[in-house]
Amino acid sequence: MRILNIPVTPAELGRWRGHLAPPRQPFFLSRADAERLDLPATPRSLLQLTPEERDTFTLWAVDQAADQVTWLSPAQWAALPPAGRRELLRLQVRAGRGNVPLGRHYSDLVPGLAPGRFLWQRDHLTPAVLARLVSREGVACQREAVPPAVWEAARPLLPRARELAGTFPQGSAGNCFGAVMGAAGLSGAEHEWMQRDPFEAFLRERARQGGQDEQPGTLLVWRSERGVEHAAVTLGGGWAFQKAAQTWWTPRAVLPVAEVKRTNRVRGWRLERWQLRPG
Repeated sequence: MRILNIPVTPAELGRWRGHLAPPRQPFFLSRADAERLDLPATPRSLLQLTPEERDTFTLWAVDQAADQVTWLSPAQWAALPPAGRRELLRLQVRAGRGNVPLGRHYSDLVPGLAPGRFLWQRDHLTPAVLARLVSREGVACQREAVPPAVWEAARPLLPRARELAGTFPQGSAGNCFGAVMGAAGLSGAEHEWMQRDPFEAFLRERARQGGQDEQPGTLLVWRSERGVEHAAVTLGGGWAFQKAAQTWWTPRAVLPVAEVKRTNRVRGWRLERWQLRPG
């Protein structure tokens, strides 16, 4: 099947089911809420999550006031009274935790699903449900619209761009910086959660400031007061390659340059251009 115009294998669908309906999952609470609901909890400061758990449950968005964590398996969740489950879901939404979907967004695909908040079960997560879930937060890749001549012209500067374009990552490690570096020929970079410093070193070693959007190999680099925030690279002919976010559900995609610039227009960010040199 295809999701966001990208072929997806049964193995990839299986990985996604595992992220969304894991053997246990964290619930973020204040100490008072944990005591009121009579749930065992540990300090959030001791929490250790995999990159995939971090993204699935949007750890970066969780309110710091929810400083306690309780872990529940599906069986433990089912054993809670209905009122307790509803309250716990309400608290997760209030705290900013992810993976608390609304049933009305999927009720046509999952018979009997109530319209309110719920937790995924593995049997809910059919290919059609996964396609809708991933597509809600993404833009369809346009890799197949890129003319062969554009790919060929980009190849000296971006030898792996065509290979990586139109693929989903194996997990949450890859981000925008790693995707760009991988496209430029750094094998394996696309699988790393690349930090700012290595990407800045890549810019100094492999690029010079300047470049045109219609040329291949122009790095589009967005910065804020914190430093570099996002990166994409032009293929030429009005096309660009990027991974829009670090998350496991975000593909490495090809879009028109204008679309990439529009979707990364963020208050406080400024856009720089760097021209790649051959590696």
